Amino acid sequence: MAKVAFLGLGVMGFPMAGHLVVKGGHEVTVYNRTAAKAQAWADKFGGRTAPTPREAAAGQDFVMACVGNDDDLRAVTIGADGAFAAMSPDAIFVDHTTASAEVARELDAEARRCGFHFVDAPVSGGQAGAENGVLTVMCGGDEAAYARAEAVIASYARMCKRLGPAGAGQLTKMVNQICIAGLVEGLSEAIHFAKKAGLDVNAVIETISKGAAQSWQMENRHKTMAEGRFDFGFAVEWMRKDLAICIAEARRNGASLPVTSLVDAFYAEVEAMGGKRWDTSSLIARLER
Repeated sequence: MAKVAFLGLGVMGFPMAGHLVVKGGHEVTVYNRTAAKAQAWADKFGGRTAPTPREAAAGQDFVMACVGNDDDLRAVTIGADGAFAAMSPDAIFVDHTTASAEVARELDAEARRCGFHFVDAPVSGGQAGAENGVLTVMCGGDEAAYARAEAVIASYARMCKRLGPAGAGQLTKMVNQICIAGLVEGLSEAIHFAKKAGLDVNAVIETISKGAAQSWQMENRHKTMAEGRFDFGFAVEWMRKDLAICIAEARRNGASLPVTSLVDAFYAEVEAMGGKRWDTSSLIARLER
């Protein structure tokens, strides 16, 4: 059992922090910008709440965070009443936010300066993965710090791997989102084409999903995409945030992302249609206007 703080109780953080108690058996203190959400978590799981990230982090072995973006992450770490000011020597801060590799390296350097450790550990698997404790976690950071954190992360992970030094986890999450963007657009066009051709979409997918075209998106989203239902998790506005991070990093490292950039523009069209909170499979909606 470890003493753990969890900062950020959104659709991902709320169940992840719960698994730390229920599956991990850890002693957990939570912080959320909306105090009522933190209290609701404590009422459900029996942990403690703290009014600031700094107070949540005090005396903890591990501090996990899952917030919105780079600015939110800086606010809970090095901002006023940020967690870094209270981190114990040799403690480990594990960041599950999908953020830039740049901020991961920045916070890793600050953690080292202060005498504790930082692991960037963005996740994939969406709300369902968080609720079921089967997330994929992509990590960057010091090997020894990662080895210690891995057992705690296991409370909500099906797959957890260190990919390199600080920032490697965020870069791997970018690879993940680049793959998903292209897959969802391809599946959207395929379903749209099948409809226009007068085919039975379900029968077509049942057939081709047993071959090289198979994907998680195809298996799990083809029916709802064909029906125009888009309320199944990760929102378009968050995907656009992630793709912006990918495109910005590509400008820095010289990678060419023509399809990713195009799909981001397509998601902008979906937002303009009122689909900001639709899930990412809603790319098909712009084809069927």
